[in-house]
Amino acid sequence: MSRNAPQFSASDLLQKIEFEKIDGFAADDLAAAFDAFRRSAEIIAAKAQEQRSAVAPPPALAAAARAALGGVDHPGRFFQDWFRPHAIKAQGFVTAYYEVEVDARLSPEPGFTTPILSRPRDLVTLNESPLSLPSGETLTSARRQADGALVPYPDRRAIEEEGAAPSAHPLAYVRDPVELFLIQVQGSARLRLPGGGVMALTYAGRNGWPYTSVGRLMIECGLVTKAEMSLDLMKETLRRIGAGPGEAGRRLMQQNRSYVFFEIDTSERRGIGPIGGQGAPLTPFRSIAVDRSIWCYGLPFWIAARIPWQGEAATPFRRLMIAQDTGSAIIGPARADLFFGAGEAAGRRAGDIRHAAEMIVLLPKDVGDRP
Repeated sequence: MSRNAPQFSASDLLQKIEFEKIDGFAADDLAAAFDAFRRSAEIIAAKAQEQRSAVAPPPALAAAARAALGGVDHPGRFFQDWFRPHAIKAQGFVTAYYEVEVDARLSPEPGFTTPILSRPRDLVTLNESPLSLPSGETLTSARRQADGALVPYPDRRAIEEEGAAPSAHPLAYVRDPVELFLIQVQGSARLRLPGGGVMALTYAGRNGWPYTSVGRLMIECGLVTKAEMSLDLMKETLRRIGAGPGEAGRRLMQQNRSYVFFEIDTSERRGIGPIGGQGAPLTPFRSIAVDRSIWCYGLPFWIAARIPWQGEAATPFRRLMIAQDTGSAIIGPARADLFFGAGEAAGRRAGDIRHAAEMIVLLPKDVGDRP
């Protein structure tokens, strides 16, 4: 079920502009952007269930989706015919993420003892009515008890140390809790098995506790500086200070009370790429995660920034991206997480992205405004 649209003034947030004012738009590979949009269009047109519900797509976007699926000769013209660009007035900020690829085992053995858990049977996702606690915290999932009552689901520490999710079963085992934590932050993974097999994991739910950035905690307690923080350094530091039971790295990770569950995904669409919150396969350098409480899936966004996306040096990044995913840390109208692809190289580059950006959203035109 999709969420209701948020209540905000578009005039305070957005400024209407013309396509001619978008520097680099005509030079972009709009056919590649259109291919990504079509994957979203299939979900929108079919009114398929989203994996993580977002704002409901407006009728004008549904009409654009149907038009895209009907056949388009000129992708660039399509976006101009069906959408109108609006600059987001707030300062944009982008990070990046990727699909983890790690070695794993289907049964525990020395060196592979940390389980990746399936979704528990008693976990309920609360799309429309989150659970509010006396502490002021809001939970997006809960545990349904035998009498039907909803109570807070156990947090990361309880699940790891007390086995507090007994109906969740291990799907596979990875090297250590740091590896698991990384998979949970990224939201998907490809597991390399002995003999050359590969098993794909897709997000299946979370325990509902708010996400806490462990990277931010490491900076606040002086383990690393903001300037030097990277994904590789975070993993290295957590392992150095200890990720075993009761050790400092494990305690730090457990301050993020959010816990993510997975499912094995053998679907044909999973072969295209990891599945985002919308339910569509993600496309490297064309898919983004956005704040699902503000934006609907399928919206095109123009992202312009100088980031180290092709190497160590920052170079211009100007691309039309499609909102196909979300994330607990992606909060605000001018916030985006860029999908960089799969594997270690993508991970190294993604871990270095924390940059200001210009963001322009393409909102669908109403019927009377179309050619």
